[in-house]
Amino acid sequence: MASSRSMGWNGNHSSVAVFILLGLSGDKEPQLILFPVFLGIYLVTLTWNLSLILLIRMDPHLHTPMYFFLSVLSFTDVSLSSSITPRMLADFLKEEKTISFLDCATQYFVFTWIGLAECCLLAVMAYDRYVAIGKPLQYSVIMSPGLCGRMVAAVYMTTFLSSLAQTTSCFNLYYCGPNIIQHFFCDFPQIIPLACSDSFISDIILLLAATFFVFGSFLATLLSYGFIGVSILKMSSGKASVKAFNTCASHLTAVTLFFSTSLSVYLRPKSNDSTKQDKVLSVFYGILIPMLNPLIYSLRNKEIKDAIKRAIKRTKY
Repeated sequence: MASSRSMGWNGNHSSVAVFILLGLSGDKEPQLILFPVFLGIYLVTLTWNLSLILLIRMDPHLHTPMYFFLSVLSFTDVSLSSSITPRMLADFLKEEKTISFLDCATQYFVFTWIGLAECCLLAVMAYDRYVAIGKPLQYSVIMSPGLCGRMVAAVYMTTFLSSLAQTTSCFNLYYCGPNIIQHFFCDFPQIIPLACSDSFISDIILLLAATFFVFGSFLATLLSYGFIGVSILKMSSGKASVKAFNTCASHLTAVTLFFSTSLSVYLRPKSNDSTKQDKVLSVFYGILIPMLNPLIYSLRNKEIKDAIKRAIKRTKY
């Protein structure tokens, strides 16, 4: 196999020019069945998320921090799904699912960047809900448009740098032989075992990123909801308490789904059956959750339902 130079600081060369993705299933027939299923899921993901973004931008009643963050989350969901789904769909129709060394690194970089950004955004949205419930009179002052914009920019910039560091360290390793990735996309747990050189530094960088971004976001979210719970308990009106809880229910559902599945992939002890479980969990948090999030946030949201009604009325006249 022709050699290709890996991205590197030490001048190593990799004998692996391409990787082979095993995909979701090695059998031909299931792949032909899965193709229309995942194509439909991807199209629904694009339609729902882009429609929600458009609705929020068009309706002045939704120009609040909560819906600004929701529109950013929808954009992030589209990006997360798009980083892996189109290639997976193309691979369903191929006999040999090869991906070049550079394309694998690029896919890993984008997926890691957007995945970490989603973790942080969920934490930012939890803080937004805490300010709205715990400090309602100061909400518009604290969560100013400038602060919201800076928070989103900080999320994307810091996760970009983290993903760049992880990708550089991972793909700077020496890959000399086995090139079969037991997955349907390029991900750290499946790539690192293929390296022929010491992956200690890559493992440390991944651990630091997971601790700071994933665990940090998870703990920040839990902390925000702890303060939300205290604020709700202090409310004298039962009706106000129910209303406050309802404003958090959708976000809490999204947080539970995303963190429970994504953390299971990277924290669960590896075994002979873990590869199949990783594929299922990755499909859930990388493909299904981006489709479900707009539905979760819209089903019980009166403001979004009212905005949809106003949008329908505008199209009639």
